[in-house]
Amino acid sequence: MNDLLAGLAFFLIIEGLLYAAAPGFVKSLAAVLPEFAESQLRIGGIIAVGIGVFGIWLIRGF
Repeated sequence: MNDLLAGLAFFLIIEGLLYAAAPGFVKSLAAVLPEFAESQLRIGGIIAVGIGVFGIWLIRGF
């Protein structure tokens, strides 16, 4: 449970940094997202999850 809460906290930190450092970029990204097909967004999400799981696997020591 601690790992889950730490992961959520890191997510909020990264999300907050993105909004604080580049609010214009976030707004332009939000405007472009509807132009992508749902399948493209889904594939991007699956790839991001895979990279995250692989990263945790590497960090935790296989």
